[in-house]
Amino acid sequence: MVIKVVCYGVRENEVAYFHKLNKYNFELTLIEDLLTHDNIETTRGMDAVLLRGNCIADRKNIAMMNEYGVKYLFTRTVGFNHIDLQAAADYELDVARVPSYSPNAIAELALTLAMSLLRHTAYTTNRTADGNFMVNSVMFSKEIRNCKVGIIGTGKIGLTEAKLFKGLGAEVLGYDIYQSEEAKEVVTFKEMDELLQESDIVSIHVPYFPGKNDKMINDAFISKMKDGAILINTARGELQDNEAILRAIQSNKLEGFGTDVLPGEERIFFKNFNGEKEALDATVQELINLYPRVLITPHIGSNTDEALSNMIETSFENFNDMLTTGRTENAIPLPEKNRLSS
Repeated sequence: MVIKVVCYGVRENEVAYFHKLNKYNFELTLIEDLLTHDNIETTRGMDAVLLRGNCIADRKNIAMMNEYGVKYLFTRTVGFNHIDLQAAADYELDVARVPSYSPNAIAELALTLAMSLLRHTAYTTNRTADGNFMVNSVMFSKEIRNCKVGIIGTGKIGLTEAKLFKGLGAEVLGYDIYQSEEAKEVVTFKEMDELLQESDIVSIHVPYFPGKNDKMINDAFISKMKDGAILINTARGELQDNEAILRAIQSNKLEGFGTDVLPGEERIFFKNFNGEKEALDATVQELINLYPRVLITPHIGSNTDEALSNMIETSFENFNDMLTTGRTENAIPLPEKNRLSS
């Protein structure tokens, strides 16, 4: 029996990977667009759906998937807040995710953003691109080996970044509720306030818990940071208060800010606003206007060969496990099913 799988958010450079890694010979339909209310019709006749972040899998779309015969609703991401789990339970769709992938992908981007801001490379190359080769005081910087780097969240990604920075000679501080023995070999654990006060660079790697740590990077958080520090967020956009960060850059409390995420990014990322009537959020636009002190990448942390392979391989294993055994270890527990009105 041939299993039909429709995959959304498949970029041009990813197509070859999907086909190369398709060892179970699924019948793949690869769609570049994210799943929305406007293209839900493309799930008709499919056995399975594979999402990426910012796809819309709300009750409306899940009801349509059920009507179209979809049995499996999987995502190739760690996070799954784009899926209405109650709706999935009500319509008896199995849900699974990719619990992890190459930690180097995110860690390397965080380090790259931090080093670019520390050495003012975007500022400098902008000038040379315009033919200006004069050296000024903005281009002066500390060496990373003379800096303290604070990693908030020392799980797989945070620890990988800590190792990268330590390899460059930086003193690396860490904060985590759970202090692993492996992390203790790399970082010096501090209380949060101490880490913020001492660090020249602060990098965030904590999960987002709705209603618990929304906007944890706020005025109070930033006020505890070292004057002239650099802030990096490659975790979740909902962790940051854009207005607080904007004020900190404008007042020079922060030297720079680098992020791969934004709150409500599904309204922004993977869209081209050049010449579009739809306007960007005013605060986001002001942050963009502060380039090159603010560096924003459109959620490309996992956009590497290794991470992509990990996500596709795990997703295909999830499908195969469900088809052959009726379960997968990466299944997302669903709430109790509600009775649907006829």
